[in-house]
Formats: sequence, C-alpha cells, structure tokens
Amino acid sequence: MALHWHLLIRIVLAGGLSLLATLAYALYQSHSLAERNAAEVADGVARQLESQLLLIEAGLGRGGSFPDFELWKQAGGQAGSCLAYLPETGGTPRSLCYGGKPTARNWPSGFETAYRSLFQPGLPVSRSIRRQDAQFGVLTFAASAETEIAAAWQNVRDLATLSAVTLAAVCALVYWSVRRALRPAQTIVRGLTTLAAGDLAHRLPGFQLDEWRRIGIAVNALAESQQQLLQQRRKLAAKLIQLQEDERRYLARELHDEFGQCLAGINAVASSVRFGAAEQAPELAAEAEQINEIAGGMLLQLRGLLQRLRPAELEQLGLAASLHSAVADWNRRDAGKTQYRLHVAGDCRRLTDRQALALFRIAQECQTNIAKHAAAANVTLALQIDERRALLQVEDDGVARELPFAGGGLGLLGMRERVAALNGELSLAIVEPHGLRVAVSLPLAPEPEAQ
Repeated sequence: MALHWHLLIRIVLAGGLSLLATLAYALYQSHSLAERNAAEVADGVARQLESQLLLIEAGLGRGGSFPDFELWKQAGGQAGSCLAYLPETGGTPRSLCYGGKPTARNWPSGFETAYRSLFQPGLPVSRSIRRQDAQFGVLTFAASAETEIAAAWQNVRDLATLSAVTLAAVCALVYWSVRRALRPAQTIVRGLTTLAAGDLAHRLPGFQLDEWRRIGIAVNALAESQQQLLQQRRKLAAKLIQLQEDERRYLARELHDEFGQCLAGINAVASSVRFGAAEQAPELAAEAEQINEIAGGMLLQLRGLLQRLRPAELEQLGLAASLHSAVADWNRRDAGKTQYRLHVAGDCRRLTDRQALALFRIAQECQTNIAKHAAAANVTLALQIDERRALLQVEDDGVARELPFAGGGLGLLGMRERVAALNGELSLAIVEPHGLRVAVSLPLAPEPEAQ
C-alpha cells in the first residue's frame, strides 16, 4: 500500500473515532440539557403553587382555583409536556398537558431505541409543595420523550454533517500535502531501481526537504562507493586474467621448448633404435616401436594442451580462424556424438586483443561445460560484430530445463569475470524445449572518422 494512502486511512480512522466521541458527548449534553430544563420548569411551577398558597392564606386568592396552572400554560412549553398535582390529604388531583406529542418522526428508529436505552428520556421530575413546614402536596412534571429525542437527533445530525464536511476537507488537504511531500519518494524508488539494474552512474537529484535530501545524499554516496568498488573489481579481474594468460603463455612456451623437444628426441632415438634393431637385434624392434608410438601419442596430447594454453591461430590468424579451427577439432574429437556449427558475421579485426582472447576462452569454456554436463547433440556458436558491440551466442539442445546455478561454478565465474573486466554483459537462458543459451555482449570502441 502506498504511504500516502496508509496515512490517509489512519487519519480517517482517527477522525471517525473522534467523531464518535464527539457525538456521544453531544448526546450526553443534549440529555443533560433536557433534564435541567425539566428541573427548572418543575421548580418554577412549584414556586408558583407555593405563592398561590400564600395568597389564599392572606385572603387574596380563591382556594377553589388551587392549583392554578394557567401561568405555566400561558408561558408556553415543550409540546407533549405535562404537569400533575397530587394533594397530600384530601382534595382532587389535577393535571394539565401542553400541546400534543410530535407527530413527525424524522429520526431513525434505531437511534430512538439506542437513545431510550442509554438515557431514559421523559423521566418525570417531582417537587414537594410545602406550607408552614408541612407538605401540602406533590407536583410532578414530565417532559415529552419524543421532543427530547427530536432535539437530540437534530443536534447529532447537524454535528455529524459539520464533522463529516470538516473531515473530508482535512483528508483532502492532508492527501494533497502528503502526496506532494512524498513525491521525492517516487524519484528515489526509480533511482534505486536504476542502480539495482546495474547503472551505478545514476545519481539522485537534490531535494528541498531535509529528510529527503539526506536520503538522497546517502544513496548517492552508496552508489559512488559501489561504482568505485566495481571499477576496482574490474581492474583486479583484468589483472588476474592477464596474469593467468601470461602464466599460460609461459607454460606453453616451457612445454613446447623443453617437454616437446624431449619427446621429439625420444621419438627420434626410438626410430633409430627400431631401424638398427631390425638387422642386429630383431627382438628389440617391437619395444622400440612401442616407445615410438607412446612418444607420438604424448606429442599429440601435448599439441592439444598447447592449443588450449596458447592457440597459435589466435595470435597469427585472428579470432575467426581460431574458432573455425577449434570447432573442427571439437567435431573430430567427439566423433559425431555432438555436432558443432559456427557462424561468424562482421569484421573480427575491430576487436582488441583482450576482447578476442576473452571471446575465444569463453567459447572454450562453453564447449567444456557442454561436453561434461549437457549431453547435447547439436551446438551452435554465433559471433556477430557490428558498429557498437560484439555478440557471442553459444546454444545447445542439451538436458537443461532450468537455470541450475545461482552463483555458478568456477567456469561460469571465470566467464563472468572476463566479461565484467571488459565492461560487457553475460546472460543465460533456457532454450525451448530444453537446452541452454549463453550470450556474451562486449562494447566496441567507435571507429575513427575518416579525415
């Protein structure tokens, strides 16, 4: 959920709870007001009746007219309210109601049920009528419950309407303000996504709010650090690869100059012994022939090892010729179990020596992995060189149905290091219905413009 929606929902919930508390307080106040009004009316009428008793005792009033509710009636009151007088001893009870109960019920029945259960509206209020410290009678005033409920509903409705409008206005203002304040968060998320995709040169802009500005500075500092670490790693990887190639070159030279010459000498001596033994010691001719064959086999193995350590065609004839030679050798060694095909498009002379060597080594490593694990019948190598990049794709129809390695083995790690050292990209994909595709893309320097 977006942060601004999360905050808005919290504000609405808090506003709703505040509204409920306010409505509850308004209902309580409305009922308290109704009780005070009823008590004031009862007290006022009680004083009027006591005044009437004093006048009767003074001979200024008529006893037959007591109690006289005419003043209360003329003063007006709530519709449906009633007065009742009960004499203490003897006399006739009297009662009087003002108007009738409200007929228009504009409040919900549920509200009336809840209000009656909470406050018991219209509860009668009684006052004692006393004369000379003796109780003369009891006055009871009962306000209209319907009138009290109508007044409470009116207050609640007005307050709820005002609160709802206020809450809606506050939510709209908060939503606009929070969305505006959180707008830099979208920029930060896009920037982090770009950095996660590998573009460590991307930087976040400066922000006005202090919090966002500090986040932007921290993210930019982290990206700068990661970029420097990546550059150092690429330099280290390039240096290690160069050291590896130098070591391979040294081993190839030593094997060729020392071990190869020794094998050639053994082969020559064995041939001489074989020809001499044919006349003087025929029984040694077979052993000399075996020595000759063993030395010849070792020479063949040595040539293959030298080809892997330091392909002569790569330095003398270029990448295309080296790949064609390697593919021919792979087809010959696999004896038809796996068919290798090569397609080269573009000018390989645009590649630097490091790029050409890296592509050749990656092709060798792919062939080694296919021979060990893929059980493939067909392998296609495609090298395409255009103005901007060199793309090598090695695709097989082996047994792979899912990418089997998260980090990869040493062979894949070596390929990644070679590609990373040259600022390239390496990707793996499954070929339908099964098989693996390895794609390597290396950026090329633009050709110099013709003068």
